[in-house]
Amino acid sequence: MPEESGQEKTEDATPKKRQQSREEGQVGKSTEVPSVVVLLIAVATLYAMAGIIYDRMGNVMRQSLTFSSIPEVHIQQAVLWMKTYGMQAFWTIAPLLLAVFLASFFANAFQVGFVLAWKAIEPKPSKIDPIKGLGRIFSKKSLMELFKSILKITIIFYVSWRAVKGEMPHMMRLYDHNVATILLFIVKITFKIFLWVLLAMVFVALMDLIFQRWNFDQQIKMTKQEVKDEGKQTEGDPLIKSRIRQLQFEASKKRMMQDVPKADVVVTNPTHIAVALKYDAINMQSPEVLAKGAGSMAERIKAVAKEAGVPIVENKPLARNLFQWVEVGQAIPADLYQAVAEVLAYVYKLKGKGRK
Repeated sequence: MPEESGQEKTEDATPKKRQQSREEGQVGKSTEVPSVVVLLIAVATLYAMAGIIYDRMGNVMRQSLTFSSIPEVHIQQAVLWMKTYGMQAFWTIAPLLLAVFLASFFANAFQVGFVLAWKAIEPKPSKIDPIKGLGRIFSKKSLMELFKSILKITIIFYVSWRAVKGEMPHMMRLYDHNVATILLFIVKITFKIFLWVLLAMVFVALMDLIFQRWNFDQQIKMTKQEVKDEGKQTEGDPLIKSRIRQLQFEASKKRMMQDVPKADVVVTNPTHIAVALKYDAINMQSPEVLAKGAGSMAERIKAVAKEAGVPIVENKPLARNLFQWVEVGQAIPADLYQAVAEVLAYVYKLKGKGRK
């Protein structure tokens, strides 16, 4: 454990660590953003549907009052009435409920994407541990939530008071106005208070979102040892990988040296580079590099070639180009055809093979 090893979490979380936290339901999101979005969408939907809701709910009320004036009502009639007008009331407010649901869903998705964290709802003994429960109640996160709630209440009271204070001169003159004017004033000041509260809540939500993401990044930071351990798990132990690469390199060198005796010629520069070439007019479209090397590897190639009786030709420019641009097992590029052809012609002449 990091705490036990005394290491500090100074490293940013790796993509794997972030994905693991995400699967466990740990994401950097703000609960204030969905609240503000839901409030805004709910009010906007109510405003857009105010006329429809007023007419339909008024119709339900009128019909219910008519029903209540009937002297004798049977239970079947009452059940039918409740079912009929209850469904009418439900379908009247259904668009509002749907808008609120979609607003909450997409507000969360906007922050962290779509998360299905089954691990977060798995039963764990730690969740019912009373000691750990008390620890969560008095944790830094809980204290931050308490501070945030107090801040929101303070802001709501402050902006409400400022809105009402600005309208105090008008309120003092309402006593000589009719009921319609008073109701209109109440609607006006209510809307003003709501607007200011909403703007304040938007500011709080944005600040909370920034803080929550920063705080989440701090919580999932890793120690240097954790980063190393994860690297070993995902990419393998560097020492083992190095050993595997070394073995693969040794195996490829062994195969390459076994192919040198099959070459038609070894081109050198003459001391630092050696490249073994072969050309089979029946099975190859162009000459291929069977082996190449520099330094001690070049010396080994030349030694094997001498032992096998493979001609060694000095050609510095060709040797450098072949070593730099052509890999083992590859055919030579077209721009080297002429130079290689001249070398092969020379070799065939020496061997007395003289290909037509």
